[in-house]
Amino acid sequence: MGFFLVITGAIFWGVGGTVAQKLFQDYSIEVNWLVSTRLLIAGFLLLSVQYFWKDRRQILDIWKHKRTAFQLTTFGLLGMLAVQYTYMASIQHGNAAVATLLQYLAPAMIIIYLTIRKQTVLTPKDVVAITLALIGCFLLLTNGSISHLSVPLPAIVWGVLSAGSLAFYTLYAVSLLKYYDSLVVVGWAMMIGGIVLSFVHPPWQINLISLPMEAYVYLIFVILFGTMIAFWFYIESLQTLLPKETSLLGTLEPLAAVLATVFWLQESFGIYQWIGTACIFGLILILAFSKKTSKETSSKTN
Repeated sequence: MGFFLVITGAIFWGVGGTVAQKLFQDYSIEVNWLVSTRLLIAGFLLLSVQYFWKDRRQILDIWKHKRTAFQLTTFGLLGMLAVQYTYMASIQHGNAAVATLLQYLAPAMIIIYLTIRKQTVLTPKDVVAITLALIGCFLLLTNGSISHLSVPLPAIVWGVLSAGSLAFYTLYAVSLLKYYDSLVVVGWAMMIGGIVLSFVHPPWQINLISLPMEAYVYLIFVILFGTMIAFWFYIESLQTLLPKETSLLGTLEPLAAVLATVFWLQESFGIYQWIGTACIFGLILILAFSKKTSKETSSKTN
């Protein structure tokens, strides 16, 4: 179930990012408006599901303890809102494929963080994986030319910040999930992020009447599948998977984003950018194989 949840969520996340790019490019949707709107609606729907079908008491109980209330607020601002805004900003300045690939530097960041905290040991495979990530990003962003960037600098900055936010989002949620359902944690985190961003760009300040019908379809997809289900499934998978495993399996997101961007939006990708993409996927395969090997060794020892 954990594998199914994270894989499904990752695919919706990747395609949702590409659909958001379509909204930015063709319908001039503003990033602040989209992020605040999708967070508020998706958060409300998740809490509604919790209220009608699961333990409704948890919705308010999580706020009754200072520690969990502080953790939830921190997760909502530095996790949910940060990863949403930085990812969408990177898409707006560049494209969904590059933004998503940059975001998946997160597994390498998680490894480095856990190593510094002495919660894991840095292995030769981890070093190779991190090196692949750096080479892959260089080729992806420059297309093999040192003289200029093939991706606008703001898109790179936002993309790297998105990776850091995703790493924090993955690690920080674990402690809350020990006591509360994922619907409560993700739903409230979305509401917190959406409310805060509403002070920057209120959701009602947009002329939706002028949008064509297909734009509404794209908005519904981004809110329901690219936000509500994607984040819910991703966090729910942490109930049965480790953060490192979830972040690795979530790499179907960049694959979905790249394929959708290249073949649906007709974005061009140079040969070196494809090689860079292969390097980043190589990073993921090495980390995943390393995890599998360590599990097999552990089971034999036991």
